[in-house]
Amino acid sequence: MTETVYLRRPPDWEEHEKPALPGSPAMPWHAPWERVCYALVAVLVGLTGGLGNALFTANLPTIQGQMGLTPSEAAWLSGAYVTFNVTANMLVYKFRQQYGMRLFAEIGLGLYALLCVLHLLLGSPQSLLWLRGASGLAAAACTSLGTLYMLQALPRTYVLKLLVLGVGVSQLATPLAWMLSPSLLNHGQWHNLYMLEAGLALLSFAAVVLLKLPAGVHIQVFGKRDFLSMALLIHGVGLLVAVLVQGTTRWWFNAPELAWLLCGAIVLLFAGLYLEHHRPNPLLYTRWFTQSATIRFVIGAIVLRFLTTEQSYGVVGLMRTLGMTPDQMQPLFVVIFFGTLLGIVLSSATFGLDNAAKQLLAALVLLAAGAFLDFHRTSLDRPADFYLSQLLLAVGSGIFMGPLMLLGVVQGLKNGPSHMLTAILTISMTQALGGLIGSSLLGTYQTYREQSYSVDLVQQINPANPLVAQRLQLQQQALAPTITDPVLRSAQGTAQLAATVRREANVLAYNDVFHVVALVAFVYLAWCLLEIGQARRAAARAARHARSLQDNASEVGTDAANATPDDDGDDTDDVPASAAAPASATRPPPATADAR
Repeated sequence: MTETVYLRRPPDWEEHEKPALPGSPAMPWHAPWERVCYALVAVLVGLTGGLGNALFTANLPTIQGQMGLTPSEAAWLSGAYVTFNVTANMLVYKFRQQYGMRLFAEIGLGLYALLCVLHLLLGSPQSLLWLRGASGLAAAACTSLGTLYMLQALPRTYVLKLLVLGVGVSQLATPLAWMLSPSLLNHGQWHNLYMLEAGLALLSFAAVVLLKLPAGVHIQVFGKRDFLSMALLIHGVGLLVAVLVQGTTRWWFNAPELAWLLCGAIVLLFAGLYLEHHRPNPLLYTRWFTQSATIRFVIGAIVLRFLTTEQSYGVVGLMRTLGMTPDQMQPLFVVIFFGTLLGIVLSSATFGLDNAAKQLLAALVLLAAGAFLDFHRTSLDRPADFYLSQLLLAVGSGIFMGPLMLLGVVQGLKNGPSHMLTAILTISMTQALGGLIGSSLLGTYQTYREQSYSVDLVQQINPANPLVAQRLQLQQQALAPTITDPVLRSAQGTAQLAATVRREANVLAYNDVFHVVALVAFVYLAWCLLEIGQARRAAARAARHARSLQDNASEVGTDAANATPDDDGDDTDDVPASAAAPASATRPPPATADAR
C-alpha cells in the first residue's frame, strides 16, 4: 500500500471540523449570515453549470435555423458537451484532492466565460462547438463545487440532506431554461442566450473567488500512468458519444463511418480498461465492476436515467411535432419546475441510508405512472393535457438522484476509500451516457415506428375511396381563394393530406415510445420488488438461524450449570482439590444406604 504524501501541512482542526476525505473542505463553525451566503453561492454555481446546456437544448431548432446548421452538424454540438463533461468528471475528483476544488472551478468557469464572450464576437459554428465543450467542463466543476458549498450551509449533522439539495440544484436548470427562453428570444436572437451564459459564468467566478471554501487536505494522487489511461478512456468515450449522437441523424446502417467510430471506441476503451486492470493504484478498479451488486447498481442507474428521457425526448418531441413553440410549452415547464423542486425537497427531508431503497422505489413508481398516463395521446393534445403526467415524472426525477448517489458511494466504500473515485465516476457516467443512450434508443424506435405507421396509413388513402376524395375536395376548396390554378390546388391539397398523415404517424410512434418507457419501468419495478423480497427472506432466514444458534448456546450453558455439583451451597468451584482435601478429612463421612 502506497504511503500518503501530504502537499500541505493539515491545520489543527477540531475533531468535528476535519474533512471527510482529502480534497473536501473542512466543516468549521460559520456565522448564520455566512451560511446563507454559502447556500446562495451553491444555488448560483449549480444553476450556472446546468443552465447553459439546458438553454441550448431548449432552443436547438432556433439556433440551428439562425446559424444555418444541418441536423447532423447540430448533433455534434450535443456530443461535444457530453464528451467534455465525462472528461471533466474523470479529472475532477483527483484534481481536487491534489490542487483543490476551487482552482478547478476557476479554470472551468473562466474558460467558459471567455468562450461565451468569444462566441458572441464570432458567432461561428466552430466557436459554438468549443463553447459547448467548455459548458460540459464547467458543468462537471459546478456540480461538485455547488454541492461542496451547500454542505457549508448547515452544521455537519445535516450533511446528507444538504448533499441531496446540492446535487438537486442542477436538476432545476432544464425546466428553468424553458421558462426563461421565450422572453430571451422575444427581445433578440440567439445572442441573448449566450449573454446570459457569460453573465452567469462571470458571476459564479466572482462568487467563488470572494467566498472561498474552507481549507482541506491536499495529497499527491496523480501518477504518470493516470494520463495515459485518461487519454485512452476519454478518446474512447468521445468516439462512443459520436456514434450515439449521429446514429439517429445519419441512420445506423446508412453511414459506414459510424461502424469505424464504434470499432475505434471499443479498441480504446478496452485498452484503457486493460491498463487499469493491471495497475496497482488505478483510476478505475475494474474488478469492482464484476461484483453482482455493482452490476445491479449500474443497470439500475442507467434504467432510471433512461426513464427520465420520456420527458426530455418524448414529450418535447411530440409537442414540437404538433407545432408547439417554447412560449406555448412554458406553462408546462413551470409545472415541471415545481414538481422537480418538490421531489428534491421530499428526498432531502426523508433522506437516509435506511430510506434510500424506499425512495428509489417511490421514484420508480412515479416515473412508471407518468409514462403510463402518456401513451394514449392524440394530435389534439396540448401542453395542458400533460400537466399531471409530467408532474409525476418531475417529482420522481427529483427524488431518485440523492439515494442513487448514496447507494453508489456506499457500494464503493465497501471496498475501501480507494474505490470512491470509481463509484463517483460510475454514477456520473451512467447519468451522462444514460441520457444519451436513452435518447438514441427512443429516437431510433420512434423513427422506425413512424415509418411503419406512415406505410400503413398511406395504404389506406385511396383516392377512389369516397371519404378520401371528399377530404381532398374540401382541402382544395379551402385553398381556392389563394390558389387559382386547379392543378396546383390539387397538388397542394395532396401535400397537406400527406403532412397530416406524417403528423398522425408521428403521434402514434410517440405513443409507442411512451408505452415502451412505461413497460420498462414496470418490469424494472417488478424486478426490484422481487430482489427486495428475496433479500428480506434471506435476512429472515439468517435471523432465524442466529436465534437458533443462540438458543442452542443457552441450552448448553444451562445444562452445564445444572451438571455442576453444589450440594452445600458453598462456592467451592474455584478451590483446588489439594486445598480442599484437609477440610474434607475432618468432616464425618456422609451417611450411605449401607451405613443406614
